[in-house]
Amino acid sequence: MSSQTPSRKPRVALVFGGRSSEHAISVITAGAVLSAIDRDKYEVLPIGITSDGRWALTTDEPSRMAIEERRLPSVTELAETETGGVLLPVDPGSREVTYTEPGSVPKVLGEVDVVFPMLHGPYGEDGTVQGLLELSGVPYVGAGVLASAVGMDKEYMKRIFTSFGLPVGPYMTVRPREWNVDAAAARKRIVDFAGEHGWPLFVKPARAGSSMGITKVDGLDGLDEAVAEAQRHDPKIVVESLVGGREIECGVLEFEDGPRASVPAEIPPVSEHDFYDFEAKYIDSASGIVPAPLTPEETAQVQELAVRAFEATSCEGLVRADFFRTPDGEFVINEINTMPGFTPISMYPRMWQESGVSYSELVDRLIQNALRRSTGLR
Repeated sequence: MSSQTPSRKPRVALVFGGRSSEHAISVITAGAVLSAIDRDKYEVLPIGITSDGRWALTTDEPSRMAIEERRLPSVTELAETETGGVLLPVDPGSREVTYTEPGSVPKVLGEVDVVFPMLHGPYGEDGTVQGLLELSGVPYVGAGVLASAVGMDKEYMKRIFTSFGLPVGPYMTVRPREWNVDAAAARKRIVDFAGEHGWPLFVKPARAGSSMGITKVDGLDGLDEAVAEAQRHDPKIVVESLVGGREIECGVLEFEDGPRASVPAEIPPVSEHDFYDFEAKYIDSASGIVPAPLTPEETAQVQELAVRAFEATSCEGLVRADFFRTPDGEFVINEINTMPGFTPISMYPRMWQESGVSYSELVDRLIQNALRRSTGLR
């Protein structure tokens, strides 16, 4: 396999966009990373994946990747051409990336030393792109195939948490065949679940993020609509009961001596929204409290749980772990995010900033982690 020569800087392919409903958030995140990455230390090759799956060379202008007057950016607007495509190497012995245009000879863009996949949701954060990069033999930032898949699937994530002794809230899963074959029976199961744990319920796509497709349901009315909305994002859904209390988040970052946890943050109630949904996170810029107002003992407890979740799911690089602190003082883990948002208002970089790791240092450490893994170092 080829490797970086001493005569040039490591080349980072920043891959963003993608086919999921979180396409725009990925573009925004990539813009923030492009602004922060040290160009004296790294060469950067921006590669966007359009909503229909085309890999394209894009602009290197972070200003074009931001939300503008509530308008979300897209890779299609940033692509250099409407037809050209980028191809990763198919031979693990080569890291040369090529660019193709219909009717033209493929152009070699040079070797890539590491891929930074700033992708959120299905077809990017769920192990699919990670598997492609494994086949290509190109090192990459973040979790591997298994951890990415588990981190995307809320059902199996919770099953693994439970098997490792991590506390989770009440939940149930409705698979697509069950709803399609006998919706009445599936609906009754949900109602019985509500009878045991109480309304409201949160109906969620099992494999989506950024609060896409989530509906808070206060009773039987609206349940079918909530299921339909969740299934627009994923045919498998997860139904969760309300876990009362405070929303606490904690970042985990891999260092040379192992994973460490950041100071936690708290997401306060958002008066204009039923819960911390997509608009609250990205459009209305609801802000969390960093560090969270916890006692030293509570801080240590949530940090320990966050690192345990990182290890339980075999993660690498980074994770944001989300918890509820119940009124009786227990921390219940809700989920992990193996590629959390990196926008300027995102909680993960803010927590590490408060922990003494700046945004640019955070980006650098993630790239260096990936490069070390490519040489067999852990």
